[in-house]
Amino acid sequence: MVETTDEWITTRTGIKERRILKGKDQGTSVMGIEAVKGLLKKTKTRPEEIDMLICSTVTPDMMFPATANIISHHAGLINAFGYDMNAACSGFIYALVTGSQFIETGKYRKIIVVGADKMSSIVDYTDRSTCIIFGDAAGAVLLEPNNDGLGVIDSILKSDGSGEQFLHMKAGGSRRPPSHETVDAREHYVYQEGSSVFKFAVSNMADVSEELAKKHNMNADTIDWLVPHQANLRIIDATARRLGINHDKVMIVIEKYGNTTNATIPLALWEYESRLKKGDNIMLAAFGGGFTWGSVYVKWALNPV
Repeated sequence: MVETTDEWITTRTGIKERRILKGKDQGTSVMGIEAVKGLLKKTKTRPEEIDMLICSTVTPDMMFPATANIISHHAGLINAFGYDMNAACSGFIYALVTGSQFIETGKYRKIIVVGADKMSSIVDYTDRSTCIIFGDAAGAVLLEPNNDGLGVIDSILKSDGSGEQFLHMKAGGSRRPPSHETVDAREHYVYQEGSSVFKFAVSNMADVSEELAKKHNMNADTIDWLVPHQANLRIIDATARRLGINHDKVMIVIEKYGNTTNATIPLALWEYESRLKKGDNIMLAAFGGGFTWGSVYVKWALNPV
């Protein structure tokens, strides 16, 4: 549909494979449900034990009800309340920090955070600048209380609405509701000015991660893993270089999944889980449209699986 080659895509993005959700009436919740069911089985947790579910997504099944509610219903979370969160590609770390606050207050004991997106539903496959990047996926994590100094330790989250012009979807919201005009103009797809986004992403992801590391007296030697949002291999490499972190300490899954937006960080943790050790210092970093960005310091709480 567009003039490109495998070499052109791989060189500029690092992407070699992607997964696309196909089939009639298959929304983001389909992937989220499977991620949650797998998480419950893996952690030997009964569905009725879950108190809350937050779903970070930019591609909800519908404007309402929340995709979180649909996932909870089909995964059997009969005692959980939930809602969706939209912070573009930073949504998962926003939701992770939000969920951890509910745990820290003592109000709840088991919270699931889902990062899920069916990006194929909002990608214009005639636009070479975006159609080669995005894939569909979902990932989920379980948050529980911990008294050993492990888990979500700290975070710095940021946003700047002036970035709207560089990365957005022009129509479909209340400003420009769907109409014949907006559909004909192909305004219901991701719009991105790649060079501007690249510049902001590299600078801000690195800056906020460095700020958080200094706050906790960490450096490239004491950070065990960097888990960056998987938007583009060049952005990942540039962020790691800014922090002085060796390539072998950076989680990279973009070549297999592409940019799955809210699912990239939980996917990376899932792929690398067997290499993680209890107590590992992990720095999560993300950047998304809006602009939104942030970093989260996590001390891994599980022994190798």
